[in-house]
Parts: sequence; C-alpha cells; structure tokens
Amino acid sequence: MTEGTISRRTLLAGTAAAGLPLPALAAAPTPAAANLFIGTGGHGHTYPGAALPFGMVQLSPDTDVERWDACSGYHRTDTSIMGFSHTHLSGTGIGDMLDVLVVPTRGPVQLVPGPLDNPDAGYRQRFTAEHAEPGYYRVALESGVRAELTVTERTGYHRYTFPAGPAHILVDLSHLVLDKSDQPPLVTDANLTLDPDGTLTGSRTVHRWAKGRHIHFALQTSRAPNRVTLYGDGDAQQPAGARAVKGMRLKAVLHYDDAGAAPILIRCGISGVDVAGARANLAAEGRSWDFDAVRRAAQTAWTREFDAMRVEGGTADQRTIFASALYHTLIAPTLFSDVDGRYIGLDRKPHALARGEAAYSSYSLWDTYRALHPLLTIVAPDKAQSLVADLIRQTQQSPYGPPVWPLQGVETGTMIGWHAVSVIAEAQAKGIEADYAAAWPAIAKRSFDFTAPDRDNSKGRDVYDAKGYVPADVWFESVSRTQEYAYDDWASAHLARAAGRTAEADRLLKRSGNWRNVIDGKAGFAKPRFADGRWWSPYDPIQLGHMPKPWWRDYTEANGWQATFLNQHDVYGLIAHMGGDAAFEARLDALFTAPSTLPANAPPDISGLVGQYAHGNEPNHHVAYLYAYTGAAWKTQAMVRRLCVEMYKNDPDGIIGNDDCGQMSAWFVLSSLGFYPVDPVEAVYVFGSPLFERAEIRLPGGKRLTIEAPGNRADTPYVRAVSRNGKSWTKNWISHAELMQGGRLTFTMSATPVKSFGQAKADRPPSNGRGAA
Repeated sequence: MTEGTISRRTLLAGTAAAGLPLPALAAAPTPAAANLFIGTGGHGHTYPGAALPFGMVQLSPDTDVERWDACSGYHRTDTSIMGFSHTHLSGTGIGDMLDVLVVPTRGPVQLVPGPLDNPDAGYRQRFTAEHAEPGYYRVALESGVRAELTVTERTGYHRYTFPAGPAHILVDLSHLVLDKSDQPPLVTDANLTLDPDGTLTGSRTVHRWAKGRHIHFALQTSRAPNRVTLYGDGDAQQPAGARAVKGMRLKAVLHYDDAGAAPILIRCGISGVDVAGARANLAAEGRSWDFDAVRRAAQTAWTREFDAMRVEGGTADQRTIFASALYHTLIAPTLFSDVDGRYIGLDRKPHALARGEAAYSSYSLWDTYRALHPLLTIVAPDKAQSLVADLIRQTQQSPYGPPVWPLQGVETGTMIGWHAVSVIAEAQAKGIEADYAAAWPAIAKRSFDFTAPDRDNSKGRDVYDAKGYVPADVWFESVSRTQEYAYDDWASAHLARAAGRTAEADRLLKRSGNWRNVIDGKAGFAKPRFADGRWWSPYDPIQLGHMPKPWWRDYTEANGWQATFLNQHDVYGLIAHMGGDAAFEARLDALFTAPSTLPANAPPDISGLVGQYAHGNEPNHHVAYLYAYTGAAWKTQAMVRRLCVEMYKNDPDGIIGNDDCGQMSAWFVLSSLGFYPVDPVEAVYVFGSPLFERAEIRLPGGKRLTIEAPGNRADTPYVRAVSRNGKSWTKNWISHAELMQGGRLTFTMSATPVKSFGQAKADRPPSNGRGAA
C-alpha cells in the first residue's frame, strides 16, 4: 500500500526538514545544562531520549539493534533513525527492551527498517537538528517530519509536525534488540487490537535477554487516522477493516490523507501486567493533549532532582559532566508498578502493592551496589528506602532469592553473586527503615540451602561452602565467584544479626573470609585454584583463565591483576595476607604502572586502562581508594583526580566504559565531591580529591551539606588538611551518619603531596568493622 510515488531521497532533498520552524521553547531552564549525549558514543551505551527520574517509560530514538555498541538502541555515530520506542536500558552490556516502536514518515509504506548502511532500503530516516534535555527530545527527519518526545512516569507523549499532504505512522511491535547468538522465536503471543474508540492496544512476550517478559500498551492519537491497516506474521496485510490480529511479528499503519493539517500527537501508556494496566496508566497520566504542559511537568520534576545538588568551580566541561553524570544516576532502576499498584514479581505472578509503595525493574546490581545505591542514600534517601523495600519483596518472591539482575519480572542471573544483599545491608547499616527480617528466610536459603535452584550467577555455592573456594576446574569465573560470594556473605551476616540469627551470622562472617583461598599471598595475586588445592601454574596475571577456550574464564570481566584487589570488605585482612602496608602499597603501584596489555580474548568491558587498572569496568572502581588504608592517602588523591579528569569527557564518547545503569556516572559524582564508599555495608566514605571548589547537597530535614575546597585547581589534587564545621578533622574518612548531619566539610588543597594526612593508623578508614591494627 502506498501514498504517492515520491521517493525518500527526493524527500530529503526537496523539503526543509532541518529548517522547519521549531515551536517556542518553554522558559524553564534545562537542569544544570546536562549533556544527554555523553555516553551515547564509544561504549557508553546510553540513550538521549525523554525520561523522568526512575520512570517506567524511556521514549527515545533507535538507530540500530544489531551492534553491541547499540545495546541501548542508539549510537551517536549512526546516521539514520528507525523510529521511537518506549523502553530502553541505560548503559548496559546486554540489550533488550525497545518496546512499541513508532515511525512517523511519508511516502510508500515500508514495513522493515532496512540495514544501517542503506537507509533507503527500509523505513529508516536520516536526520538533523537533534536536541535532547532531561524530559524532552526533538529531531528533524528526512521525510520532513519534526518529531518531539516527552513523558510522564508511565506514558510517552509524541508530537509529530508533518509537511502538507499524506503521511502515515507505523507502529512496529516486532522491533527489538537482536544478537547473533539469539535463538528464534524472539517474540511470541503478540496481538494488536483497534478498539471502537480508536485506541490501539497490544501485547507481546519477548525472549531476548529477560526471556519471557511481557509488555502491554495502549496508544491514542490526537487526530483520528483516515484508515488503519494491520499486518500479521510475514508482513501479511490483513483484510480492509480488520480490527485485530494475532501472531508473533505484528505491525499497524495509521494513514492520514493530510497529515500536515495540524500536529499529530500520540500518547502511549505501557504496563508489564496486562492491557488493562496499560489503559489505566494512560487514563491516569494521559489526561490531556497539551504536549507543552507535559514537557513543563517533566522539566519541573528534573529541576527538583537537580536542585538537591549544586557545584561551583572546576571547568565548564567538568560542570557539564557532573550534571550529565547526576542525570544518568537518576534514570534507573525504573518504575515497574502500574497506577493501581499491580506489578509482575520475580515469581512471574502478578502482585498488588499498598498505596505509596512502588515496584522497580532494571537493577544492574553487580554494578550499582558499589556507588549508585550509596549515592542515592545521600541525595535521594526516600527513593533509596523505596528501592530497598522493593528489593526485599523481590528477594521474597524470587525462586533464586536475592536478585542480581532482575528485568521486568525476570531474574536474568547475569553476572555473579546476589548483590541485592549489599544494597539491603547497606540500608540497614545506614538506619533506613525497612522490614529487613522479611528478607532473611530467602537470604538464608541462598546462603545455606545448596539444593535451591541456581542461575549462572550463583553456581558452585555448595563447593564454595565445603572447600572455602570455587575450584577453577569445576566452575567458570571461579576466582571472582569466591571473592564476590564472600562479599555477599559479609553483607548477609549483617542482615542475619539484625534478624536475631546469631549462629547464622557467625557462620556467614567466617565464610566471608573465603577470599583468602584464591589469593596467593606470596605471589601477591588472585589465582585460579583447582579442586585438589593446587594453584594454576605457570601463572600469568594478564590472562583471563587457565583454559584456552575463549568462553571459559577464571575471572568475571577481569584478569588476575584486576581481580587481586576485588576485596572490599576486609581490606586490612588483604593487606596482612599480602605482606603488610609497604608490600600492599607496592602491589598497588605495580597495578597502576604495569604495561596495559590484554590477551586477545579479553572482553571489551576491560577498558579505561591505567597500567592494569581498568576504570571502564566495575570490579576496580574502589581500588584507587585502597592506598588510604596503607597510610598513603596522597596516592589515592592523585589517582582519583587523574581518573576524574582522564576517564570522563564532555563528548558522546565521554564515558570510558558501559555506564551500567548509572554506576560509572555515580563513581564520578561521588569522587568529584571528594569521597567514595569502598565498602557500602561499612557505611563510611573514604576521602579522595574533590574536583570542585564548592558543592552543596540538600539533605532530609532541611539540612544541607556544603563541601568546600577553596582555590581548588587542576594542579592541586592533594589534600593538606580537612575541617568539619570549622574544627580540624584528621581522619581520612567520614561515616554516613556524620555526613548526613550536614554542615560544612572543608578541604585545604595542595599542589604537592602531604604525606602526613591520613597516615596515622587511627586516621585510616575502618574495614571489616575494625580500624588499622
């Protein structure tokens, strides 16, 4: 079916797509001038579209679905847009989502996007005049259409301004992320229905990453189309007047004889529960056709979030990077409960929440337990409390216990460990109110019941308990498993004690020392160890594993160098195990100065190398701060400042690795403020090197925390002294409780190292519940 014979190449040449007058922009300022394109290039895997803080809908352009660098559906280097879909993952290393693609265009109807290198072969469109800000996105398409996007929490709003004449809007329910390893069918149980009131509703089940997840939508247009055509599997056109179609790969085309007569608006509600939930979400949040009012409300929501934190000093680029990083820490986890409180739990069943509660998705916990969740306990403690309550529910509902990477009602089991326990234990240690005892039975089952079902993330629990480590000839990623299971034991021990389970707490605390069994103290490296107790020999810390198979690794997205310093919760134990302060400090020096060579089978996640330190991946994010535990805080200060400057840029390729749902960004936010949580469960922050001259954080109860570094410059990375509320502060760390009292924390900076600061053992940070011996 066609609408005239004009070619798309003619459309590009013959219309003033880039020159169409844009509507007057709202006067509300862009929050802190964030650059939403930071991370959309390189390996950042972010998207530039419209979203609300932690919202269910992320309405954004999609440019590709087949390359790893387009896991979010978008890459800044691409030159054509497929359309605009309603759900996206921010910064992840695996792709999914991209639900309900909407394609506004003119010319002949095309039902496939075509390849990236030949946009004319499908419905792809070249584009110009791209603009993004928190809560709003616009672009000019080659068909002459100006596209604008904004959102409520559960509803996406589109405004399409067409040139005069016929045009159409394609709704592609077959659109999704693809991968060469995928096994079809990737979409099942799809349906589209055109209701008597003109609402287009639909559902599909997706078997991509979160296999078996369900998504439902209800879509309305401000102007009724002149006709609607439905397409079934194989792009089979349904009979004229057909009102419904079922299958797997479905599409609908809304035809307008004079699309340019007035802008066409779309509002689309989504739900993970059912179509009724999508309808209810749309009815509750899509009450008007005032696009600009919705946009202003989105801007207001973002301004409220950004007002919680302000910085002064640094360079203009650094302030932009900070604002953009803060933005990226506030878009995931994503809302997953409908307006009536219903959601799909990790048991794949619907549940209902009490008023005021919320369920969430997109928890990249292997990454985000390290810095993002700690950051939220400072800048958004109410949200942190809501997320902890949700993680407790998910822990109760999941057959696998505490989650590691839950996505829309599916535990993907991605990465290793069950790091929800860290987020929960951290909140408990920081005094955030929650029903922690409710999580304990499922945590106990994960910790001690070796007949309980496992995903890949928890393989080898039985032998870990029996031998004290995961043998390298039994399970892949054995070294990292041992270390990260030990960390989860540390977190779980706190929760056991809080639940009054003293014996279990003692057992977990003892088992949290299992990290020792994969660290060869004499060699000074984390090494694969076999079931008979032998170390892998001859050992090469550059390698990822002892076996030649590319997929068999002894470390998780790391090598021996990087895994050696994975221990977060018993730093003084690690220092002693490796020969004491001087030996450990020398080993850290060696990490940062070793040749930056990697084996051929290294994953792209190991990036941002300084020596063998890899800032582009999470296992090393705390490592620069470990110098502080040896009394060499000045080395922490120098390296943290270097990382802040070298690893982040005001550029699409401005995040050195995957942003991983905000973890890379959270590292920058916290480190640029001057402190970082090496072990979140310890509930303390280790000082580094503040980047700005002044920062102000809004705290609960009307309190404010002001962090000052008067005269701070690019050449003053070192801390000479610290004062708190005007009084000398000799410690190289501060507790969460002290930080949340607010007041003034002042850093006196220096161009030369001040080796005495933080050197005394009494001033070094605590670890494993104790100070330096």
